[in-house]
Amino acid sequence: AVIWLGRALLALGGVGLVWLLAAGPMKHAFAGSTWLVAHTRPGRFGGGRDTALRPLDLNAPMLGSVTPSDFSWNVLASFDACIQCGRCEQACPAFAAGQRLNPKALVQGLVHAMGGAPAYKGSPAPLASAASGACGMHHPIVGADASIHPDTLWACTTCRACVQECPMMIEHVDAIVDMRRGQALMHGAVRPGAARALRTLRDTGNLAGRPPAERADALAMLDVPVLAEGGETDILLWLGDGAFERRYGQSLQALVKLMQRAGLRFAILGEAETDCGDLARRLGDEATFQALAHDVIATLAVRRFSRIVTADPHAFHALANEYPALGGAWQVQHHTALLDELVDAGRLKLSPQATGTVAWHDPCYLARYNGQVDAPRRLLRAACQNVVEMERHGLRAMCCGGGGGNPVSDVDAQERIPDLRMAQARQVGAQMVAVGCPGCTAMLEGVVGDRPEVRDIAELVLDAVVAS
Repeated sequence: AVIWLGRALLALGGVGLVWLLAAGPMKHAFAGSTWLVAHTRPGRFGGGRDTALRPLDLNAPMLGSVTPSDFSWNVLASFDACIQCGRCEQACPAFAAGQRLNPKALVQGLVHAMGGAPAYKGSPAPLASAASGACGMHHPIVGADASIHPDTLWACTTCRACVQECPMMIEHVDAIVDMRRGQALMHGAVRPGAARALRTLRDTGNLAGRPPAERADALAMLDVPVLAEGGETDILLWLGDGAFERRYGQSLQALVKLMQRAGLRFAILGEAETDCGDLARRLGDEATFQALAHDVIATLAVRRFSRIVTADPHAFHALANEYPALGGAWQVQHHTALLDELVDAGRLKLSPQATGTVAWHDPCYLARYNGQVDAPRRLLRAACQNVVEMERHGLRAMCCGGGGGNPVSDVDAQERIPDLRMAQARQVGAQMVAVGCPGCTAMLEGVVGDRPEVRDIAELVLDAVVAS
């Protein structure tokens, strides 16, 4: 009788332990430990940066994630690892602007989608109800009557602020892009504005829908050579799609004049340059991204150069970090790194200018994605006399709202993200905001009313060089 009693107590203890691990207070500890041991981005440990999206096998029967069962087991564990601390919610620019995204509610919605928890009762995404729809491992995650509302999925700017803050190292952006891939590639369900942008991209090779030869119009008077097939140069200057816009053309003119003044040997692709595909990939259209990437790789394979320089952080990230998985590997620099290098070598001599109080706005794809925060600040201090920092800066800077296809996704909001960012600049007395991204330029200059002036850092460096 004693033995059987001992066995019964042991069995009850085992059942209790299973409950504690599966649904009790030890659930997060067990799931969190499992996730951290089997993390999908081990390169992030020890202070490393691993931010490139993984390519899809476009011949696979399932593209992206439509149901919870489409996620890998360790990613499912990451959702259960969430301790609901709210740090992602506090950092998210979309949540702050009243867009239909709360990253904490998103992760809890994914837990609900697995059928492992009741509907989330905390702060929902703005303008959207908390997850309360049907759930199950083989039930669709996204839908008006499912765990994640479609509007929530398209509100993300992919800025990675949530990922940066998460103590459990959950990859919110990877999960969002996987679900976007499922919607875009399996159901063709992207927002109308995004569908138009993707169609234009596929038809013309650029988002502006313009003839490729017009990309370099802003540089027509600067005698920039075009690198032809079989040609060779030291630096290939990647213009990016922003080059079709007159305002960004001014920034490119300043960069080219600085490169010429420093005596660099460089060239552009001219009409051979096509879009790198960043927008398509972030919107979940991996097929269009890979088609564009293979075109770019083929174009560059018949030209010789030492490195690529670009003033577009999105193109920089894609070319430097995401193309190698598809067979395109080059040395790639953002223009702030190049200019910092030239100033340090004495090839550009600067005289700090009295431009008023200047604050540097960190582009997400330069700072959080690639950890490059020092070179722009060295440049700015060398070019301007009075430099200040906004409260959110460096790896914790606030997004301008221009990433992740957000501007073309018809996202409802109570406020605009760039308006919030400019308010942060005004709080520190900034009379000017220095930028290093065509998307940031467009978004911040779109703020109406009394606001700081917006200038690309290359323009400020050129002014300091001329004055010296």
